Amino acid sequence: MDDGNGTAVTEFILLGFSDLGAYQSALFWGVLFIYLVTLLGNSLIITLTLLDPALSTPMYFFLRHLSLIEILYTTTIVPRMLSDLLSSHPVISPASCFTQMYFFALFGIAECCLLTAMAYDRYAAICQPLHYAMLMNRQVCVGMVGASYLMGITTGTTHSVFIFTLPFHGTNIIHHFLCDILPVLRLSSGDTFWGEVGNLAVTLLFIITPFALILFSYVRILTTILGVASAQGRQKVFSTCSSHLLVVTLFFGTATLAYMKPGANTTQDTDQILSLFYTVVTPMLNPFIYTLRNKEVMGALRRKVTKRL
Repeated sequence: MDDGNGTAVTEFILLGFSDLGAYQSALFWGVLFIYLVTLLGNSLIITLTLLDPALSTPMYFFLRHLSLIEILYTTTIVPRMLSDLLSSHPVISPASCFTQMYFFALFGIAECCLLTAMAYDRYAAICQPLHYAMLMNRQVCVGMVGASYLMGITTGTTHSVFIFTLPFHGTNIIHHFLCDILPVLRLSSGDTFWGEVGNLAVTLLFIITPFALILFSYVRILTTILGVASAQGRQKVFSTCSSHLLVVTLFFGTATLAYMKPGANTTQDTDQILSLFYTVVTPMLNPFIYTLRNKEVMGALRRKVTKRL
């Protein structure tokens, strides 16, 4: 992190929400509550999909891994954020910043890919029902999940290693509550052109493209739903897709705003609020969306509770 032209940065300051003053305490308790609900809700989904034979379909296989990613994703961010909210001098070492950036990119990219796989699963189930068992067999599902993690590992490694081989001198203040790629990249005193190009490429490849593919899948699904003769049939098909579509809209919508917005028209506070939503709030909402709006998951939960009682 030193090119010989000055003293290298030995620590970064995560400015985060330090300008909130006395309201930082309220934010601390709010984020802590959300984090605990996230852990509990997603752990519940993992447990139900592992133990209940009725939830052994590809959709719930993907959902289990989505819940696992949500737990790991938020754990990469929230504990550090909570610690910084209680600190008067929230600093982070370059090694810790590198680690957080790596896992943030890994799990973020993996979630984008996994949501795309889930959309394809719904497309295959509704639009290609006769070929569904062949299209979404166990080997295919495991391959999709493995590819999602692999894409995350590759992207996280490439970006993190590239950024932290750049020189850092002068200012060490990160205007964010986490070591996100662009806020750290902009602190470098070296040439950041290829880093910004790489970030744009990743945004287009893993946020915009999956979002477009998912929307296309649901256009095809909607067309198929409208062709179903009975209102009951349409309602049943729609209920299996509405939960996933809502999660996709929340996650990709806020992520797209955060990474594709015109820089001149937004403030650092806006950046942080958008990031707070898709990194902290959305992982908490997912279990509620998938349980309260899903009869099969609610049925599995009732069976487990009844058995326990």
